Amino acid sequence: MTKEAPFNISAVERDTGFSKDVLRMWERRYGFPKPGRDDNGERQYTPADVGKLRAMKRLMDVGLRPGKIIGLSLPELNAMADARAPARRDDLAPSLERDVLAMLTSHDVPALQGQLATLLMRQGLQRFVLDTVTPLNHAIGDAWMRGELQVFEEHLYTEQLQIALRAAINAFPRHTGSPRMLLTTFPAEQHGLGLLMVEALVVPEGALCISLGPQTPLMDIRRASVAHKANIVALSFSASFPVRQASDGLSALRRDLPPHVTLWAGGEMTRRVRKTLPGVVLIPDLASTIVALRSWRAHRVTATA
Repeated sequence: MTKEAPFNISAVERDTGFSKDVLRMWERRYGFPKPGRDDNGERQYTPADVGKLRAMKRLMDVGLRPGKIIGLSLPELNAMADARAPARRDDLAPSLERDVLAMLTSHDVPALQGQLATLLMRQGLQRFVLDTVTPLNHAIGDAWMRGELQVFEEHLYTEQLQIALRAAINAFPRHTGSPRMLLTTFPAEQHGLGLLMVEALVVPEGALCISLGPQTPLMDIRRASVAHKANIVALSFSASFPVRQASDGLSALRRDLPPHVTLWAGGEMTRRVRKTLPGVVLIPDLASTIVALRSWRAHRVTATA
């Protein structure tokens, strides 16, 4: 049997979604992962390390802290994740997830494109994001973390979903709208799909979105907010983003932004924030985005009345 090649730290970052800084911090703090070194002194991670990191991400996506689970074995992590899997509301979701997984593993791109387009047309953009994309993302992520999908197959799903969402978003008028929303992530946050899903929810509500994509330096976020006359700056955080790093960055950004600009922070990470961040609106789930937008408008009307 051929021994599987080790992963370097960049490959682990791409494969698991955990940043290099997080991997190094856990190595120092918890002793896991504990990579070997190649002849050049570069970190080398085993497939078993990557499998455990994937399982940890499943649990962090539902709110568990890394320090509580990092000492568990892979079977213990998988059993805990399976036990915490959310109950299905109907029979359609599991059927759809099986169909999409089959399309990905059989590499049937036209069928996947057709399925996404049909669901979008049937449900409308907002319902598609909330009722189909959100649970489907979790199902695809779980399958990938269990090793049932290869990395390129998960990437294919993400790319086709982004194409479908952008096409639907671009069908709405883009030259006007209120509020003006600037969408981005902090430099260490690579995942941009959450930004696109937020845009898909607020554009039908009449908002004008300016997306910078992921990984924008804090000073450039401030500059962009001024240049684009943003009313709201919205940042997305995946579950693996360190809470302290996010809190410190949000506090610094709040100080730098003009006082009239509202600052939103959304995504899985925000569910782990245990303290109030003055001047920051936390949005722990996608459905709350629409509520937050309508609340912003209501306060805006009251303030100008």
